[in-house]
Amino acid sequence: MTELHEVQITEEKPLLVTPTQPDPGKKHSVETPYGQVTFTVHGSPKPKRPAILTYHDVGLNHQSCFQTLFRFEDMQEIVKNFVVVHVDAPGMEEGAPVFPVGYQYPSLDQLADMIPCILQYLNFTSIIGIGVGAGAYVLARYSLSHPDTVEGLVLINMDPNAKGWMDWAAHKLSGLTSSVPEMILAHLFSQEELSGCTEVVQQHRQALAGAPNLSNIQLYWSSYNSRRDLNFERGGDVTLKCPVMLVVGDQAPHEDAVVECNSKLDPTQTSFLKMADSGGQPQLTQPGKLTEAFKYFVQGMGYIPYVLDRKLSMGGLLLHDAPVALPHRLPVQRSLGGGEPLPHPVPEQRVGQLPAAAAASRRGLRPHHGGLLLSRGGDGDGDASRL
Repeated sequence: MTELHEVQITEEKPLLVTPTQPDPGKKHSVETPYGQVTFTVHGSPKPKRPAILTYHDVGLNHQSCFQTLFRFEDMQEIVKNFVVVHVDAPGMEEGAPVFPVGYQYPSLDQLADMIPCILQYLNFTSIIGIGVGAGAYVLARYSLSHPDTVEGLVLINMDPNAKGWMDWAAHKLSGLTSSVPEMILAHLFSQEELSGCTEVVQQHRQALAGAPNLSNIQLYWSSYNSRRDLNFERGGDVTLKCPVMLVVGDQAPHEDAVVECNSKLDPTQTSFLKMADSGGQPQLTQPGKLTEAFKYFVQGMGYIPYVLDRKLSMGGLLLHDAPVALPHRLPVQRSLGGGEPLPHPVPEQRVGQLPAAAAASRRGLRPHHGGLLLSRGGDGDGDASRL
């Protein structure tokens, strides 16, 4: 009988490759007229494409606000076609020093005025903005003053209104009975999430309670509560000129404000997405749904050349099986040369992913933003697609 011998084999090239770590990005800081601002850049600039620029909400920084969304696999497939710039509000970045007592924190208008310094430093000419809460307001304010540099906006939990006297009184009363972290949590999450003490709420409660820069966070919170009214007016001069996707979670604390914002914007340029089961922070709780909505939004601007045939996890949403070639960027709904606005073509292949969109297609109507009918531009009474 043949004797068995133990043989050791040394593998020169491992069969299993360790997954690559996420790109940590490159951190930059730039001086502005209102102080220093820090931002992190992922990827390299792509010719003839805007940068994706994000701005976070109060109580968060760019990592805690956007990391879940941007590390989602399908989102990575989208953003690899762009350079991404994550902006941290002053004093919110990791390891930020605590501001001295009496420090005058910038207003939200001044935070918006810092963005041109960032773009000039990076030599970027245009952006697609993604903002949440206070960050959504900052990007909207920036778009009003620099419309030619903004090609699209995704605004989550957008409240364009200044606090009224009743809101101001309620805020002051709340400050007497609640701590700053608890007030910020009530701003970030729905009452249902807070009552249920969900995992995401627990994580952020612990993060805020132990934040070494809590006094900085309080300054950002005060600036948000002192914001001015953006005075949007449908059909008026004060409005957002670029395509806009408004996003809010069902039963989120800012649901009414986003519905009102939708009623004040141009219905031909604005999509309204109300997300079910997402709470107050849909980019954290439903990154898959938000990614698919963002894909259609960017596709409608001509930056996604085709879509793949596969069933998505958006409650039956199905992409068309025929790839749609878009070798060049489609013209956006504003004049590039001072003339009449260019049309916003939508190929028939990208149709009816949602029941509302299918119905619109049968009636001969074409949905906004490359086929995903997020809203039909109503009067802001909640006529929005639910995902």
